[in-house]
Amino acid sequence: MVFVTGGTGLLGGYLLRRLLQNGDEIIALYRSHFPSLLTPEEIEKIQWVKGELLDVILLDEICATVSHVYHCAGMVSFNPSRRAALIQTNVIGTANLVNACIAGKVEKLIHVSSVAAIGRKNNIDHISEASSWSDEETYSVYGLSKYLSELEVWRGISEGLSAAIVNPTIILGVGNWDDSSAALFKNAWKEFPWYTEGVTGFVYAGDVAEIMFQLMQSEVHAERFIVSAENLPYREVFTQMAHQLNKKAPRLKVTPILASLVWRWERLKQFFTGKDPLLTKETAATAQRKTYYNNQKLLTALPSFGYTPIEKAVEICCKAYFNKINP
Repeated sequence: MVFVTGGTGLLGGYLLRRLLQNGDEIIALYRSHFPSLLTPEEIEKIQWVKGELLDVILLDEICATVSHVYHCAGMVSFNPSRRAALIQTNVIGTANLVNACIAGKVEKLIHVSSVAAIGRKNNIDHISEASSWSDEETYSVYGLSKYLSELEVWRGISEGLSAAIVNPTIILGVGNWDDSSAALFKNAWKEFPWYTEGVTGFVYAGDVAEIMFQLMQSEVHAERFIVSAENLPYREVFTQMAHQLNKKAPRLKVTPILASLVWRWERLKQFFTGKDPLLTKETAATAQRKTYYNNQKLLTALPSFGYTPIEKAVEICCKAYFNKINP
């Protein structure tokens, strides 16, 4: 019996499908909706439990009945005003789940973190798992919450819990394109004209799910892994999306000065409207930064695994979104 948190999110849908293919019995946590990726037949095969990570009694009850846990749930926001909510969901929620896993004698936990939780100071050119967090660096509130949530997993490991951590880069997949990284495809569909010269890592959601599945089946314990297929310019990936959707590619360059003006304007708008800003100081800086991630540790741990090329991943996703828009 397998327990999955965050099964209704972008990555969660791919993971649930992979577990169903393996014939696993699944308990999945949800709050209001089911993953759009799954068919009605797939949804019916899963035991859904309505609840949240702050319900410690519910978590204890579930973890007492399962053998393996995949922790995909988490809040994603780069708005500094959401700090309290991020800490509550990502840190306290993870602590609650870790405690429940220990109490329920769960055999293994796979925790989904983020490369936002990995330090940049010690390895600027190519960030690896060895790059350490430094409070002297400037991180997003989201990155801080994911770093602190990892500490809860490491605390669980020190108390006897078998666990491994994955740190994905930007995940490309098919889901609700109003949320998370799926919104990148919506921007391409709407012919969003702006681009930056930043570089970062990208990975296909199906690959992340497969990696999590293989790590769960392996003897790997007390390790974290950067999960990234390729380091690519944002503009190149956004252009691939636009071409696959038969839309205009981004063509207007966002300079650092322009970005600084926009995030300040967005912060002012938030003061009057109460709505989350489209751009924050942290996301503006990230979009300009050229960040390269080293993925060799994961490939060494899982030598039979191979990443889907990002160009192919974009093609798969765009076809799926296009069919949703034009059934």
